[in-house]
Amino acid sequence: MRNILRGEVKNASLEQLNALCGEIREEIFRTVSACGGHLSSNLGTVELTVALHRTFDFPKDKIVFDVGHQCYTHKLLSGRAKLFHTLRKEGGISGFPKREESEYDCYGTGHAGTAISAALGIAKARDIKGEDFEVVALVGDGSFNNGLVYEALNSLSVLNTRVLIVLNDNGMSISPTVGSTHEVLETMKRGDRDVRLFERYGLRYRGVVNGNDLGQLLPALEEAKELLKEGSVLLHVATKKGQGYPFSENAPLETHGFSPKPAAKEYASALGEELSALAGRDGRIVAVTAAMTDSLGLRPFFEKYPERAFDVGICEEHASVLCAALAAEGMKPYYAVYSTFLQRCFDEIIHDVCGQDLPVTFCVDRAGVTGEDGETHQGVFDLSYLSMIPNLTIGVPKNIAEFRAMLRASASFGHPLAIRYPRSGKEGTASPLEIGKFELLHSTMSDIIILAAGERCIGLAEDVRERLLREGMDVSLVSARFVKPLDAVFLDAIAEKYVVTLEDNVLSGGFGDAVARFLRGSGKQVFSFGLRDAFIPHGEAASLAAKYGLDGEKIFALIKELHARG
Repeated sequence: MRNILRGEVKNASLEQLNALCGEIREEIFRTVSACGGHLSSNLGTVELTVALHRTFDFPKDKIVFDVGHQCYTHKLLSGRAKLFHTLRKEGGISGFPKREESEYDCYGTGHAGTAISAALGIAKARDIKGEDFEVVALVGDGSFNNGLVYEALNSLSVLNTRVLIVLNDNGMSISPTVGSTHEVLETMKRGDRDVRLFERYGLRYRGVVNGNDLGQLLPALEEAKELLKEGSVLLHVATKKGQGYPFSENAPLETHGFSPKPAAKEYASALGEELSALAGRDGRIVAVTAAMTDSLGLRPFFEKYPERAFDVGICEEHASVLCAALAAEGMKPYYAVYSTFLQRCFDEIIHDVCGQDLPVTFCVDRAGVTGEDGETHQGVFDLSYLSMIPNLTIGVPKNIAEFRAMLRASASFGHPLAIRYPRSGKEGTASPLEIGKFELLHSTMSDIIILAAGERCIGLAEDVRERLLREGMDVSLVSARFVKPLDAVFLDAIAEKYVVTLEDNVLSGGFGDAVARFLRGSGKQVFSFGLRDAFIPHGEAASLAAKYGLDGEKIFALIKELHARG
């Protein structure tokens, strides 16, 4: 796509701007079809972003995106059009705002609820330094459910600054937006203009404006910009997710995240199937999600057991405490959540769940290197931050069949449990399972044993072993399917001299560290492979895993060297 010059947006007629929106929409569809990415959210915000660029003077003025799912038009309008074909590819531009990528990206985002806090911080820094620019926070209605938004609004009067909050209301997060905040916004869109809630926070409310109509947007934004001279403003706009492409408009959930790759077997499907089956036999079982019912495979459960299914919106911490309290009253809650979003629940996992030793099961999806969404979505820290917590057991299945077996075993497990797994993998088979025990996959007379945690690492170990066999060498292989607590009986019985650990997690504080501590003083040498101390950017997952520490060539070379040592 040609570079769009700043003057085109500033000086174009309404007719020319509408034509530009059509051109941008086509480019987004063409690129996402090739590279994958967030489709429906970006199609829905083309006019809104063009209008913001027309009204404000970016990058002098600052715009903060909440989550950042909707930043593609902004990238096209800010000098990155010629790079747009590299979207989400390794070495290309990110699918989210990144400060190091462009001066137009003043704040990096990727998780919901942060934009207003960030906008207030930027505005306050402006005030202290005596600078003159405007600050815009673009927030979706799904993010407006997040408690961090209200913490930020609560401090608006204390900080005594001014920002423009553009509420992009399309009735969706990833799943349809739920909860009382959603109901309030819906009544406002239907004509009820009771804006006392926003005014009590110190906001001048304007809306509801059609966010896909430049004829309405441009004057509304000009008015909001003028009102900013007096204080903070909330402009409520209504957009249609997937705008301009009927298949996306009619299926905004299915086209929220689009991938051109063939669909693989997803662990999420197994979760929905197994939980539904378990719930049929056990009336205590409930399922909880934070605005990701379908992405996490829970739709079958929600349809079959609606009275035991809870989508709390983008409120991950609340979901954790809710599960703890449900468990305290005799229920058996399963909280399905992406690894990257579970990070938000750290205190609640410690204090509310594990501190009270309550039988909550965390189903931790997208664990390990996830790929194209980049730093904010790589699930590479959970083994480290979960492993330090007392009372918590952590399972890492070697395939989908074993994941099913862990879910079945969890139904009678009376303590906190986390099961971490990647997005997709092989169905495979499962051998008899005992919580807390490793599984010996291959036994040899070699002096080397590999302890691998999870499907990616077991697959990598098996590839290395096949190469070794072709060169007349062998190695024992173990599935470390429960990494917390460690299988002490198995580790004490290891006869091999050299122990190699593999984990799809940062090395610091992870599985390898735990094994090395356990075997300290035993005379055995431990060599750990995992992900190095870095934030992992976007790219293809397997390539990134190898580049950042799970390199089959290096593992193979090490084991050859250990064989030579004898």
